[in-house]
Amino acid sequence: MANATIREHEAAHFGALAADWWDPKGSSAMLHRLNPVRLAFLREAIDAHWGGDSRGVKPLAGKRALDVGCGAGLLCEPLARLGAAVTGVDAAAENIAAASAHAAGGGLAIDYRCGEIGALDIGQFDLVCSMEVIEHVADKAAFVAALAARLAVGGLMVLSTPNRTAKSRLLMVEAAERVGMVPRGTHHWDDFVTPLELSDLLNAAGLAMGNPRGISFSLARGLHLSDDLALDYIVTVTR
Repeated sequence: MANATIREHEAAHFGALAADWWDPKGSSAMLHRLNPVRLAFLREAIDAHWGGDSRGVKPLAGKRALDVGCGAGLLCEPLARLGAAVTGVDAAAENIAAASAHAAGGGLAIDYRCGEIGALDIGQFDLVCSMEVIEHVADKAAFVAALAARLAVGGLMVLSTPNRTAKSRLLMVEAAERVGMVPRGTHHWDDFVTPLELSDLLNAAGLAMGNPRGISFSLARGLHLSDDLALDYIVTVTR
């Protein structure tokens, strides 16, 4: 299709990791460490956007949530447990198969789809998420436009992505892949997106980016939210 965002070699790379995705000590170990950090940000954003009670266990009850680039469902399953009717989309059929099997094993009804986000007939969503994905797509403007088309009026979008800095090149590409913390070939530094670039992409799609929060790493704290955007960052987005 025109303006396709999927890079087949990227889909193949992540699809090859599908069987290992849910192993917290396997090739996706870093994602397992990252997930609690982005879930903490998400929960705060959800409560702030919809004026919810931070003590409530189902803040997404009655809402539809979409995770684009969902992998094997590491974010979809927590969203379902927060009460949302969840749809997960991924470019790799192997990931969708692994995600579907894991959700079924946990008794979760999640609608998983494989394909190009702009070509799927899935409607609009109150919450749209895409975590660590935009740096892997072929056409970033088309991808953001497709995300915008899925966001319902009054909805909330949350995105995260590595920043293109010297620090991210050193730690996320050269160090992490060399020592095996991240599978080789996962990151391509030239495709990382700065906060200013992401803001411009979102503005062009009629969206507004909130203040980004950094996702930092230290030996003492591991991955954590911070004011340092040099490594990775996460943002809220609205119309």
